[in-house]
Amino acid sequence: MKELSLNILDITMNSVKAGADKINISLFETEETLQIEIKDNGCGMKEDFVKNVTDPFTTTRTTRKVGLGIPFFKLAAEQTGGSLNIVSKHESDFPDLHGTVITALFYKNHFDFTPLGDIISTLVTLLQGAPEIEWLFVHKTPAGEVLLDTAELRSVLGDIPLNTPDVLLWIRESLEEQYGEIKAGSSL
Repeated sequence: MKELSLNILDITMNSVKAGADKINISLFETEETLQIEIKDNGCGMKEDFVKNVTDPFTTTRTTRKVGLGIPFFKLAAEQTGGSLNIVSKHESDFPDLHGTVITALFYKNHFDFTPLGDIISTLVTLLQGAPEIEWLFVHKTPAGEVLLDTAELRSVLGDIPLNTPDVLLWIRESLEEQYGEIKAGSSL
């Protein structure tokens, strides 16, 4: 994929399909690294599936026999000298505490580093497609932090759905403003 934000979109859609109602997307950025963590409370994966999930021919898809999201994410990280780690607890083994955490580390100075891309559009797309989920997005950089917490938004909006066009526009503008403040005080 040409942008890491598209990998994030793909992997979080797996979380949605796994029945998650809470999904956290965390980006921790330094001058040298970018760590992306996607955490959900979906049904999780069994241990034998986790061992093979980075193989493109291991997939839960029924429409095709190839799953490329996680393998491409792993490749993108490893091409920079980074890594990918997956921890998952399946609901059959952990009925009260199940879900998946995928963590990828990228070295930004490597010539194979894939840019983050349009993370704002990715977030708006996720909210538009799955407004019922509790989303928590945080992007911490040396210059500041960007935050989107749908639990906070719901407390203000009440019964107004997150995928209402005016709400999505406000969310986009809020994220753009937060990123603008970071860029104004950053060398990133």
